[in-house]
Amino acid sequence: MGAVRYDVPEPDAFTRPYWEAAAQGLLLIRRCGACGRAHHYPREFCPHCWSEEVAWEEASGRAALYTWSTVHRNDLPPFGDRTPYTAAVVDLAEGPRMMTEVVNCAEGSLAAGMALRVTFRDGKPVFEPGG
Repeated sequence: MGAVRYDVPEPDAFTRPYWEAAAQGLLLIRRCGACGRAHHYPREFCPHCWSEEVAWEEASGRAALYTWSTVHRNDLPPFGDRTPYTAAVVDLAEGPRMMTEVVNCAEGSLAAGMALRVTFRDGKPVFEPGG
């Protein structure tokens, strides 16, 4: 049996549309039909007004860097082979915050508020400089 992977999502019936879209290079978020606000991570109800009138929509892929941390050591496979890497929280243009990774950017070039755009690695959304 191979090593346990901690970076591979386990889609279920609810999250499958999100992961299928990501595999095709599209970032989906959920938007509430009752209050109009977007949210992420995907939930079956709106975390703002509790309505169940929520639907998937394609996000623009634009974001601003909120905060980050450069990881120099991680013992969970396969992260140890990827160090150093930049774990981050970004503010999506649509409003929600999202945990992710910043790629293709030197650590010294990172700045709060910098414009980022989504890209995909192995079917998972990550962000890089641009907007």
